[in-house]
Amino acid sequence: MRNERLRILIEIALTIALAMILGLVTLFHMPQGGGISLAMLPLFVLALRRGATVGVIGGALYGVLDAMVNSYVVHPLQYILDYPAAFACIGFAGLFAQVWRRTVQSDHSSAKIWGVLLPAVVVGAGGRYAMHVVSGAVYFGEYAPEGQNVWLYSVIYNLYVPVAAIACLAALVLIMPALSRIPDPR
Repeated sequence: MRNERLRILIEIALTIALAMILGLVTLFHMPQGGGISLAMLPLFVLALRRGATVGVIGGALYGVLDAMVNSYVVHPLQYILDYPAAFACIGFAGLFAQVWRRTVQSDHSSAKIWGVLLPAVVVGAGGRYAMHVVSGAVYFGEYAPEGQNVWLYSVIYNLYVPVAAIACLAALVLIMPALSRIPDPR
């Protein structure tokens, strides 16, 4: 039991380190923060391997660390929404961890893999997107063009999250079947 906890802590630490490195390689930076990168990829892998609880913890810790490196904070609640809460939501992809384990044990077909990974990414990235949209509308609405609805502005501005999620999904389809063939050292 103690070795298992240590293994999970190490896996969370390595996941966060890899996510930080991937977050530094940003393909496109948005003017008021955010950008397209594969930083979510290791967080999705962690959530699908270890479940939602570990995924949420790993995501929240990554959000805190990301805020230390790349933050733009105007209010404490905005900090929580844009960093720990947004990245913790990625961990909800772990709700599909049991389904993923059953799928890779029984069937490696492309349709089955997409059938599990797609909803996992939609849930995780959708939660992150929702947090950024709320934060954007409430705290960054001043950047909206004159006369434009702040909620619409935030929905459009934060579309970089689904774009990054699509890139992560493509990578997950390649990575997760290979990772599932590595025996668990329990």
